[in-house]
Amino acid sequence: MLYLDHAATTPMRPQVWDAMQPFASERFGNSSGSHEVSRRAKNALEDARERAAAVLGCRPTEIVFTGGGTESDNLAVKGAALADGGRGGVVVGATEHEAVLEAAGFLERFDGAVQTVDVETHGLVEPARVGRLVDEATAVVSVMTVNNETGAVQDITGIVEAVKRANPGAAVHTDAIQAFVGRRIDVEALGVDLLSLTGHKFGGPKGVGLLYVREGRNLEPLLHGGGQELGRRSGTHDVMGVAGLVEAMELADDDRTRFCADVEAERNAFEKAVSPIADRTIPEEHASVQHCHIRVPGIRNETLLVRLDRRGLAVSAASACQSGANTVSHVLTAMGMAPDQARECLRISFGWTTRPGDGAQAAKILLDAVAGLR
Repeated sequence: MLYLDHAATTPMRPQVWDAMQPFASERFGNSSGSHEVSRRAKNALEDARERAAAVLGCRPTEIVFTGGGTESDNLAVKGAALADGGRGGVVVGATEHEAVLEAAGFLERFDGAVQTVDVETHGLVEPARVGRLVDEATAVVSVMTVNNETGAVQDITGIVEAVKRANPGAAVHTDAIQAFVGRRIDVEALGVDLLSLTGHKFGGPKGVGLLYVREGRNLEPLLHGGGQELGRRSGTHDVMGVAGLVEAMELADDDRTRFCADVEAERNAFEKAVSPIADRTIPEEHASVQHCHIRVPGIRNETLLVRLDRRGLAVSAASACQSGANTVSHVLTAMGMAPDQARECLRISFGWTTRPGDGAQAAKILLDAVAGLR
């Protein structure tokens, strides 16, 4: 199977499992305890926190470990809107991940003010448009760095500037889950107050992530209990998962130059080969290096995916969270695509295991499948 669905999940890097194994055996302790066994786990946890902070350019106390990207997004949006006993307004992009949109929808059911920013044809959010929706009641604005479905890259620094001009106290959150593998993430350079990551998008384990929380930014916790993570996220720590997450962060950070060169070459080879039968939906200058989002006119994607799978090519039609759904992608709808056009789109996403020739091989499989259907 030629696997080109890395935007859904990636294989775990071998070094990551090596880093995790000790915490499944001799270093099994509960990091909240006080005896030596627990202290070993606690020391490992805090070491991982320092390493994660070094990668992102922040303080260790600004790192909150979570159960993955969905939890990080929920904590950012709900936590900021409900902080300090308030019920602040929320502004979100129309093409955000469901974790952000559903979190905003939850707040709206409790009379929270939620506004959605429209996007232009290629899924881009104009900073000035965001700024016009922000007022003194806005608590949090959430726009993802790289779209999980199309790979469209947003101007986060421009959005931060527009938001802060309108309301300096409003928090800006970005879901950088798809961005980290191909782009250096420096929270100070971006200027954001909150940033989400999850391990399994860049060679780490599933079920563990983090939320960067700028110092001085209060959040209402989603999980109440023992008060772990400075009271921001209660629950016994998954030290083994955290060790894997941070190892994967460092490996991806060190490997980024090689990664970008290799996947860009294969993505370009693929796109050139399939250009006679497919149209890319995001211009190259606005697309992430690892994403290829195309439309194959006249061919329904669910039919094509079955053919590709049988021929040994794993790609997708939308985000993994929408797989199997009968509804048309909200991302493509927001971009102005008609339902029939949206049902002709495919997402091909390259990753750290991509090898020379994968792009050409994938293109041949796709061209043969389309020819057979026609």
